Amino acid sequence: MSGDLHHPDRDPNRRQLVAQAQEPFGSILSCIDSRVPPELLFDTGLGDLYVMRTGGEAVDPVVTGSVEYGPMTSGTPLVMVLGHQRCGAIAAAYKSLRDGKPLPGNLQAIVKALQPAYEQAVREGGTDPVETMARAQVKLTAADLRSNQDLAPLVKKGTLAVVGAYYSLDTGKVEILGGAPS
Repeated sequence: MSGDLHHPDRDPNRRQLVAQAQEPFGSILSCIDSRVPPELLFDTGLGDLYVMRTGGEAVDPVVTGSVEYGPMTSGTPLVMVLGHQRCGAIAAAYKSLRDGKPLPGNLQAIVKALQPAYEQAVREGGTDPVETMARAQVKLTAADLRSNQDLAPLVKKGTLAVVGAYYSLDTGKVEILGGAPS
């Protein structure tokens, strides 16, 4: 948020260290939006994070498997679902669902994946339904991952936290929406 970046773990020595093996401390599922690259937002470097990016944090079995990879193969202790302010994928899905007009090509698969968040946003109401939907998508996805048959035992044992978070484009602040360990 302050702009005091350290750019850690980005030099040739780090590259050599992680060339043979990796032990990232976190996995982040975030949006494809060019303004929210997790490695830059969290000032991390090579080998620090597993990162999956989809439109609006939409998930399918391949994405879920990618999220499971770190915790299940190397004991990565953190999964974060990171949504953000003014998400174009969420806005497009909201408009498509509200107006009953499908999006072209495979974009409709994103709309379908985001439909539960749309329905929750409609129930909740609020002054900005797209932002409500963006936050709902984060919470629903994090809850689904927390209860996933393979991740839930790790969460219950306390070796994995699945956290929902929301990034403000205006301030650079990341707000935790749920799932943080106590």
